[in-house]
Amino acid sequence: MKDILTLKLYTRVARLGSFSAAARECGLAQSQVSRMVAELEASLGARLLSRTTRAVVPTEAGLEFLARMEPILAALEDAANSVHETGELRGLLRVAMPATMGMRVIMPRLSAFTERHPQLHIELLLDDTWQDLVRDAIDVGIRVGNLPDASGTRRLIGTMQRVFVAAPAYLARHGTPLRPEDLAAHRIVTGPAAPNTRSWKFERAGQIVAIDVQPHVSTNDTAGALVAATCGLGIAPTTSWACRRELQSGELVQMLPDWNTAELPVNAYFPMGRATRKAARAFVEFIGSELGSERGAGIKA
Repeated sequence: MKDILTLKLYTRVARLGSFSAAARECGLAQSQVSRMVAELEASLGARLLSRTTRAVVPTEAGLEFLARMEPILAALEDAANSVHETGELRGLLRVAMPATMGMRVIMPRLSAFTERHPQLHIELLLDDTWQDLVRDAIDVGIRVGNLPDASGTRRLIGTMQRVFVAAPAYLARHGTPLRPEDLAAHRIVTGPAAPNTRSWKFERAGQIVAIDVQPHVSTNDTAGALVAATCGLGIAPTTSWACRRELQSGELVQMLPDWNTAELPVNAYFPMGRATRKAARAFVEFIGSELGSERGAGIKA
């Protein structure tokens, strides 16, 4: 058990980039964590961590060891959980998702799940870019839209509607588009939620209209694109969940509401070998149920 603890400590130091942070998380003294990791390096005959006054970073050998060891530790956690009759989940669950989705959709719905599993440590990785699920030891990644090159398996947990929004001040200056074709004359703001920024499709009563546009302002952050639109920089394509708050407050107005746009899938991605993790499956089941139960969020199960 001491060897397992040492391995767990190493993975947390490597992920957190800090001996003190890992020590606080595990309820140990920093000197104890440092000594145990040093003993691990000595037993392996390899330097796993590069230590400086500013940061602790895994070496190349440390990254390889980390990638191989975390799935083993996760399997051990699941094996231990399987003997508990209560169904309570334990250990660490790493979940990756877009930042705005995490803050506006997932976090507000997590309270019941965390209350049900108080011994489960959930690490939410908020990033609008797609992570390497295997390299980063992510148990489940949640993403909107299709990712055909994503490794592992996926599970559809809902769909979301694409919408186009602008600030009242922008519309007062430039006018409100009444037809999809009118968008070509407007300033466009795009973010990571709109990877295909040059061609948008609209449908109404069997009529399909495709519009080619050129973004005037772009950002790698969904929240940043919404702020830009709210500040009157242009019309932004986004998803119904991302701008719900601004639409309700009147800061943003939906464009062309009588035209239909493509529904975007919301998928949970499991990297190879992690779909069997009980905690990951339970998290996805819970989120899927929550998304499907609240139609007002603009999500369909």
